[in-house]
Amino acid sequence: MIIQENISLKKFNTFGIYAFAKQFSSFANVDELKELISYNNSLSNNQSPLILGGGSNILFTKNIDALVLKNEIKGIELITEDENYVYVKSGAGESWHGFVQYCLQRNFAGAENLSLIPGNVGASPMQNIGAYGVELKEIFYELEALNINEQKVYTFSVNDCAFGYRESVFKTTYKNKFIILSVTFRLHKKPVLNISYGAIKEELEKMNVPDLNIQAVSQAVINIRTSKLPDPAKIGNAGSFFKNPSVTKIIFDDLKIKFPNIIGYENNDGTVKLAAGWLIEQCGWKGFRKGDAGCNDKQALVLINFGNATGKEIYDLSEEILQSVKNKFGVQLEREVNVI
Repeated sequence: MIIQENISLKKFNTFGIYAFAKQFSSFANVDELKELISYNNSLSNNQSPLILGGGSNILFTKNIDALVLKNEIKGIELITEDENYVYVKSGAGESWHGFVQYCLQRNFAGAENLSLIPGNVGASPMQNIGAYGVELKEIFYELEALNINEQKVYTFSVNDCAFGYRESVFKTTYKNKFIILSVTFRLHKKPVLNISYGAIKEELEKMNVPDLNIQAVSQAVINIRTSKLPDPAKIGNAGSFFKNPSVTKIIFDDLKIKFPNIIGYENNDGTVKLAAGWLIEQCGWKGFRKGDAGCNDKQALVLINFGNATGKEIYDLSEEILQSVKNKFGVQLEREVNVI
């Protein structure tokens, strides 16, 4: 067990925010994690450790006066299969896109629409990641997580996780109570391609794909994402900063009268999901910059650290955006990024 003091977290968050951890360590297996938790319990500050994965869904607004633990549990393996499915288990510390590539190389279908999403596998069920018509819960089978207080490993099924839109039980009831160790996915042997999302159809047509397969769908998604979203390795960001809000059909119809071009998609429960990026753009934020904090010039949903913005400056910008959307549309946006 190696504990480092006053460590910069800049390289551990995709926003590239300067923040320091009072203490920092990493773990590659559950035994190392238990040892670190025991160490943390021996401290007098009575604070839970902060667990870091890929750092792609976090905004530091201050230094962390606690123990920060980097999840580096690796390994991907095929654990079983049946006539229709393969069950693949991944360590929580594996990169998400690396896991998707693993599946594509073996023709395991289901994750292709989720290509190029930043972050690690362990974070994927926490917020039920989703993109281009697919959510993680559709390929999720189970996960293993350590209860911090009991230091006991529990297995969670899809029902146990209570998945919602960018939500799970690990962001609500069990927030800061469990540390995800591994995730097992159920993937199709025979692809059931989901290309209903308009942009994918258009991109596949541009690509002139002779044989439609999961690799082609993945490449189409990658092409779309790289054309619209900035690369965190080049410029600080955490992808979509806000969730797409949902409103009642009555409210949507009223908004449609006032704003004929408003974008909305009907949910299964009859509510209508609005495009947060469109709402933000209509308020004039697309391409906005103040100092080193701003909005992407291609997708207003993405907040940017152009170099040396502080976490507070990014947060303050998000507050202004929230208020402007509320004032113009009467719609309350919610942050997707975890603010620390």
